[in-house]
Amino acid sequence: MSTSTLTPPKPDAATAAKASPKASLRGSVRVILRAHRRSLWAAGALLGLGVGSAAALLIWVAADASKELCPDGDVTPCSDDVYTTTMGRNAAESVLSGGGSALLLLACLIGAFVAGPLISRELESGTFRMAWAQSVSPARWPAARLPVPAALSVAGVGLLSLVQRWGWTQLREKPSAFGLKWFDEGNFPGIGPVAVGYALFAVAVGALCALLIRRMLLSMAATTVVLAVVMAGATKRRWMLWPTDRLVGGGFPGNDTWMTEMGMLTASGEKLFWEDCKSSYEDPGAVDCLTAQGGVSDFTGYHPIGHFWPLQLVGTGILLALAALAVFAAFRVLRRLHG
Repeated sequence: MSTSTLTPPKPDAATAAKASPKASLRGSVRVILRAHRRSLWAAGALLGLGVGSAAALLIWVAADASKELCPDGDVTPCSDDVYTTTMGRNAAESVLSGGGSALLLLACLIGAFVAGPLISRELESGTFRMAWAQSVSPARWPAARLPVPAALSVAGVGLLSLVQRWGWTQLREKPSAFGLKWFDEGNFPGIGPVAVGYALFAVAVGALCALLIRRMLLSMAATTVVLAVVMAGATKRRWMLWPTDRLVGGGFPGNDTWMTEMGMLTASGEKLFWEDCKSSYEDPGAVDCLTAQGGVSDFTGYHPIGHFWPLQLVGTGILLALAALAVFAAFRVLRRLHG
């Protein structure tokens, strides 16, 4: 599609005089909701399934509690060599431990929907001209489309995040809970506002890719790739969003801490990391390797559970800033394309 195809047609003078900008925007929102009602019904069904599944799993856990023979939740005789939890608890822990990852996948689907069926399909087919002919200016055209998925995403993802956190709080304190540490990759995005940040970022990226590429399938693919790269990078560097605490001289910072760095400190305070030295038969703990480089005392860098909210809020703020930047870029692209 050439650049000229995005030049808006001149609206009829009588139509333009009658339709106010606010009325045009409301009409566009109604058209969007009506045109994508099947997708909305499917999203509502998925939302209900997620909430219902979490509630059913917790009810199952409560019903199986009578089968636990020991304080740690073991269903076999206490103090033996076998530890087995109830089927309900196993199922709940398995599902909830991946709830955060599921919300990231949902954000990718939201971005792909915005990039494909919502925006680029209209650009590719030319149906956008109908809206532009009805006194909806090119600037108001995406302005009428983006708030709808943004608002629905905030409501839906926010609700699922609350449900995930509710389930997590019910199980995390149980002895030997599996995969439910607050910092676990599959759990962390789903128990705080960062999930909503990812959803809004996905909406913005989808709009930008759609306006840049203007081909539905390619826009959806590009959006998914961009989101996947950002999510992978954010997960890998998430621990850097807030200063870590440091334990010097050995010891263990606690069971509910996220240990991010381990090694030795030199006399000048330089960090030497265990992963930089390989253990061997002669040096099982790689201690000699680090001391040979000047290491004098052990250290552990970690995030206590008190850093949960700073990490969540800083991550959410970065995502919202990136979303705002992507929206700004999308409007700039649209302005350039239609002249």
